[in-house]
Amino acid sequence: MSESLREVAERTGNTYPTKTTPGRRNPGSNPRGQRMTAAQATGIVDALKEIYKTKVRPVEEALKFGSFYSPLLTDGDFEGKPNVLLLGQYSTGKTTFIKHLLGTEYPGCNIGPEPTTDRFVVVMHGKEPRVTPGQTLAVQTDKPFTGLSNFGSAFLSKFQASSCDAKLLEEVTIIDTPGVLSGEKQRIDRGYSFVHVCEWFAARSDVILLLFDPHKLDISDEFKSVIASLRGHDDKVRVVLNKADQVSAQQLMRVYGALMWSLGKVFNTPEVCKVYVGSFNDQPLNTENNQLGAELFEKEQSDLKRDLLDIPQRSCDRKVNEFVKRVRACVTHAKIMTHLRGKMPLMAGHESKQKKLLGRLDKEFEECVHTHQIPKGDLPNERRFAEICKGMPIWKMPKVDKKQMKALEEVLSVDIPEVMRRFDNPF
Repeated sequence: MSESLREVAERTGNTYPTKTTPGRRNPGSNPRGQRMTAAQATGIVDALKEIYKTKVRPVEEALKFGSFYSPLLTDGDFEGKPNVLLLGQYSTGKTTFIKHLLGTEYPGCNIGPEPTTDRFVVVMHGKEPRVTPGQTLAVQTDKPFTGLSNFGSAFLSKFQASSCDAKLLEEVTIIDTPGVLSGEKQRIDRGYSFVHVCEWFAARSDVILLLFDPHKLDISDEFKSVIASLRGHDDKVRVVLNKADQVSAQQLMRVYGALMWSLGKVFNTPEVCKVYVGSFNDQPLNTENNQLGAELFEKEQSDLKRDLLDIPQRSCDRKVNEFVKRVRACVTHAKIMTHLRGKMPLMAGHESKQKKLLGRLDKEFEECVHTHQIPKGDLPNERRFAEICKGMPIWKMPKVDKKQMKALEEVLSVDIPEVMRRFDNPF
């Protein structure tokens, strides 16, 4: 499992995009059915950066959009490698899984039956093994982690990047996370919101792997909250039932059924998650008690490899998708702030009026839906919106004129379709 994605592609007969000099021009025709080239991907990302800087970011800055949605984007957010996020309760084999993928341990990793990983670790490519502290990462604008500074020093002290020279890391970045613990005390004593941090990483990841141990299928309240925060990213989620060779075939069938039932209760959606069953470590498979034998686990491992192989191809698609989501949220935010600002008195009584408006935000949002033609699915969370607005004088917010609003809406209706057309719509 230590081969690179390129080597897997060559062995399985699939094509893999060649690395070329980043292009900023129309790369030519892309017949339907062919994979997108690296030059096309880079060109699309460059176009999105330009659209963001000229049309979207000025409105975000004026209306403090970063406080409501996510921090303003940097070049690192557009140019970062595809991310694979690993989530799970303690000792489900997340760090061992990464070691198995890379064929080596990353600097600072710790593997054991007790809760060992106590921090968020970004495992990235580097010629020399090294560990970079979170405080340093948060100020490097060429990397996509500057937004994490909003979670404060308590989080940054539990965040680091580990670099190692593994082939897989030339193409993807892997994010290891602390095991989710049960109990209120552990949650409160962290000093930062574990769920919100996971939500931040999930929005910027291309694949999210949820790891489970067949001996520990109970889902803690905090892990339920983490899984709930993944709503909206359902297409990225894959479930890995790890250490499956430690139970018999009959037990495995029961465990699989129990896991699917538990996930159905948490995800609360009719769609079924993709589940991989296997034992992802460097030990020989234990098939004595499992009549299904090594064949099942090898097929599952091969399927997971194939899924990981597609990550670089999906990365540009994901960036376009997330950019469209962000612009839609910005348009909605601008319309809501314009609506609330228009309800403010001209002279005195601003604070009392704002308090009144935030107290009946559900009615104001309903009015926005009808007045500004905002889809209900695009409305922000009322409680969170009101909480953020408490410390902001809405009446001092700048007015978004019709020209700015039109330019913002044209990003969705004109600019992005034009970028897709110019680069031959590789999706």
